[in-house]
Amino acid sequence: MSDYMNGTGVQYHLHIKRGDVGRYVIMPGDPKRVPLIAKYLDDAHQVADNREYVTWTGSLEGVPVSVTSTGIGGPSAAIAMEELAKCGADTFIRMGTCGGIALPVMGGDVVIATGAVRMEGTSREYAPIEFPAVADFDVAMCLRRAAERLGFKHHMGVVQCKDSFYGQHEPEVMPVSYELQAKWEAWKRLGVLASEMESAALFTVAAHLGVRCGSEFFVVGNQEREKLGMDNPKLHDTTNAIVVAVEGVRELIRLDSGKQ
Repeated sequence: MSDYMNGTGVQYHLHIKRGDVGRYVIMPGDPKRVPLIAKYLDDAHQVADNREYVTWTGSLEGVPVSVTSTGIGGPSAAIAMEELAKCGADTFIRMGTCGGIALPVMGGDVVIATGAVRMEGTSREYAPIEFPAVADFDVAMCLRRAAERLGFKHHMGVVQCKDSFYGQHEPEVMPVSYELQAKWEAWKRLGVLASEMESAALFTVAAHLGVRCGSEFFVVGNQEREKLGMDNPKLHDTTNAIVVAVEGVRELIRLDSGKQ
């Protein structure tokens, strides 16, 4: 690949270099969530801010931990993972929001992904569609232990990833409504928990790079519950999901150091 930064070692999009980030990285989409997450770290400080990518680094258990925003969707999330890995990161937790699909999934719950439906484009430029997008087992289980220890209502299973937010919420107006609506029905029948936009790309890129990745989400609401006239709280405070991500990293640090 061409060196667009003239031998400085600085990554083109994230504007980070080796030594700026820890091996553990939490990846929200929204840049505004980065300082909200970083406040749970010790001695956190901002190291870079470029485009949609804001990076802070601090520590947990005396180990460097970073937080980097990715923007929305697979393409920008894949860029972030690629450049973070080049700077020494090898363990990633995607933290964000999702919309429930399965009826037991309600606003305010936490969803931990074990795998992701690859209904997006980024992962197809890394692997054939037959290749599954799955979370790293240790990362997923550490997130589960964190949610259990915190006493948060959570669900663990497959999520669906797409590239069009409005294709999910207004499929009937899209020229390919016949495909979107039929596949949505399939996800429901298969017990898919929720819909989001990054896990399929990140899990696939992680497999390519040989790094670990998991993801967990705050449920904003559930459109299927709303369609059926069921109770459907719509919430926006992502604190629970933030704390699960941070404590999930803590669990991983202890696991990797042999303290569990």
